Amino acid sequence: MSIPIKKWSPGDRPREKLIQSGSRSLTESELLAILIGSGNRSESALDLSKRILASVNNNLNGLGKLSVQDLIVFKGIGQAKAVGIAAALELGRRRGAVVVQEKPSITSSKAVFDLMQPLLGELPHEEFWILYLNNSNRVLNKKQLSIGGITGTLVDVRLVLKTALNLHATAMILVHNHPSGALIPSKADKALTSKLKSASQSLDLKVLDHVIITEKAYFSFADEAIL
Repeated sequence: MSIPIKKWSPGDRPREKLIQSGSRSLTESELLAILIGSGNRSESALDLSKRILASVNNNLNGLGKLSVQDLIVFKGIGQAKAVGIAAALELGRRRGAVVVQEKPSITSSKAVFDLMQPLLGELPHEEFWILYLNNSNRVLNKKQLSIGGITGTLVDVRLVLKTALNLHATAMILVHNHPSGALIPSKADKALTSKLKSASQSLDLKVLDHVIITEKAYFSFADEAIL
């Protein structure tokens, strides 16, 4: 009789392994075992997964062609498990069919304005966003950090840096809007820029610019050499 997965050492269990080392560290049979959840009286979920994969010569395309009726032939695979497997494989197929869009590259303050004006240009309140960039100045993520009233907004510097590290970003561009239409940066804008720049330097992160956006125009700290 096979030893149940729950009695394995934590590092060998598929679920714990995924949590500790990420999904890419798992074999196909381990990933399938997570979907199955449990095996039968004579097989663990992992052993059952290996048998199912062996039936299609360990070919994932072959696995994807198995119907619910094909799957329930295996002892331990009921209709609910078969449907879960089929759904997961269909999601993988659809994901593979999606065309990966190239991340936009930021080459100037105008590029920042073109990217962010549709989001911020006509808002009646202030919002503060960060563009997180890689070494090629391509946008890894654009993240809204805070929403303020008509007169201002607050920014958590620790959250800015934490997100940058999680994304493996190498540079950032600060962006916020002025609903009043005024393009002159306030003392608070300058102080926040300086604070974020100083905090980022200790982590080898660059603050490339701070762009203030209105409906039809923008102000760039970098262009005005006040960064």
